[in-house]
Amino acid sequence: MIQTSELLSQSTARAKEWLASNIDADSKKQVEALLNREDPKLLIDSFYKTLEFGTGGLRGIMGVGSNCINRYTIGVATQGLANYLKKTYPKEPVQVAVGYDSRNNSKYFAQVTADVFSANGITVHLFPELRPTPLLSFAIRHLKCQSGVVITASHNPKEYNGYKAYWNDGAQLVPPHDKNVIKEVNAITSFDQIKFNSDPTKIKTIGPELEEAYYQEVQKLIPRKESIKKQSQTSIVYSSLHGAGITMVPECLKRLGFQNVTIIEEQRVPDGNFPTVESPNPEERSAMDLALRKASAIGADLVMATDPDTDRVGIGIRNPKGEFFLLNGNQALSLMMWFILKNLKDPKESYVAKTIVTTDLIDRMAEHFGVECVNTLTGFKYIAELIRDNEGKKKFIAAGEESYGYMVGDFVRDKDAVSACAFFAAMLAAAKDEGQSLFGWLVEMYREFGLYREGLVNVVRKGAEGAGQIKYMMERFRSNPPHVIAGQKVIRLLDYERSIERNLLNGHERPITLPKSDVLQFLTWEGAKISVRPSGTEPKIKFYVSVNLRLTDPKNFELAMEHLGDKIAAIEKDLVR
Repeated sequence: MIQTSELLSQSTARAKEWLASNIDADSKKQVEALLNREDPKLLIDSFYKTLEFGTGGLRGIMGVGSNCINRYTIGVATQGLANYLKKTYPKEPVQVAVGYDSRNNSKYFAQVTADVFSANGITVHLFPELRPTPLLSFAIRHLKCQSGVVITASHNPKEYNGYKAYWNDGAQLVPPHDKNVIKEVNAITSFDQIKFNSDPTKIKTIGPELEEAYYQEVQKLIPRKESIKKQSQTSIVYSSLHGAGITMVPECLKRLGFQNVTIIEEQRVPDGNFPTVESPNPEERSAMDLALRKASAIGADLVMATDPDTDRVGIGIRNPKGEFFLLNGNQALSLMMWFILKNLKDPKESYVAKTIVTTDLIDRMAEHFGVECVNTLTGFKYIAELIRDNEGKKKFIAAGEESYGYMVGDFVRDKDAVSACAFFAAMLAAAKDEGQSLFGWLVEMYREFGLYREGLVNVVRKGAEGAGQIKYMMERFRSNPPHVIAGQKVIRLLDYERSIERNLLNGHERPITLPKSDVLQFLTWEGAKISVRPSGTEPKIKFYVSVNLRLTDPKNFELAMEHLGDKIAAIEKDLVR
């Protein structure tokens, strides 16, 4: 592990390079202040490395420095992408779409992005106001752009922002484009190489007709519209968590016919400080508290809350006791897939998709209904790549991942919380029309296909030292994998970095055909699955745990869930020491 003294030396040298470069006066003052601080930690965290343009773009804490999100790191990323676009499309005019969410400085960084693209002779379709990320994905294909960028850090804490790059199919960058763009970005060695001077004639404002086209596509995918008409007064509570969802989710629900949608007023106004939540992440119950309290007070049937860029949604439903039950990402996706699959008229040449860390219940249900289930690496860009590769060959139905991302239909090529909110509301209407509830459907699904429960442990390790600790933990699991976890014998090991699956009972090995990725999976004799991977967007290592059992009597649902919860806790305790 690199010593603090070495990191300080590297950071100081990099900071002095910034001071000597052609940056603005205010940025120079901030760099000088870091150099003069008695405690060097902030200097190291800001400059110990150059913020990498990874396969998903950029994400980091906002501030001055090579390892932060600022005008210059955004400028480098955009100039590198512009250079690659011009090399890839030398004989045709290049167009890009640029959007942004509610985070602090998002609008400013979007304008910087548009300025740099336009200065390179590229036509920019710029959203005039914040809008959900899925609309940016939709815009790329609808406007026939070659690329696109959205300024967002998704559900990260308020200190963060980011830069997500998309290709001409509306999906985030995948090979070979991701690596090629990274090469172009890394080739920029001076801020003087960035063309910051905008060409306003190249920047066009996106009009409302784009949203109209999007709403029309949503209308096409919603099933059981007759149920919505009958259940139009169904009470729904929605929160945008101070994000971009407020611009589209309520309108989308209204257009479908839902007339009783309550908005959480305290969280209606977009605000990058997210003043009413500790974290704007609908995966965390605390972010849903205001919406849940309101729903309980007014007797609502469904609670939905979206993250700042509106690509993820948290779902709350009522249990038989009248209490709200928060679906985790695996449960929500499973319920959505169960509803879709059992109502599918023609499963021939159809497929659904999910990521390798998402519940295997989806695989089991798809097999039962005669539909192929394709597993991809973590990240919707791989699902989008799968859709592109199968266009004209197979019919894509729906996809999702455990981290609260869902997609029905392929008109958007990324996870989409706007259409997901519409779909879950339509599912509620269909259930009520049958005299059922979403909770009742959930238990019925588990009774039919098995009760699966999943858990997720995030071990956070911040800064330069934390990055080294995460790397060491992965190396330890890879070089010395456990043979027993919480008393369960490990029988299969899948190493996606080495592309090998090993049967630990007989030693047989077979190749893993997915692209290489720093992921390990351990499968036990009792049917548990444990996945370990470092986060690609946050300073943490993730442990995904899945266990299951047969649920013969729905009355035993809570007791069975508790039993599986104990199993998960034991596994987590054994892994995270």
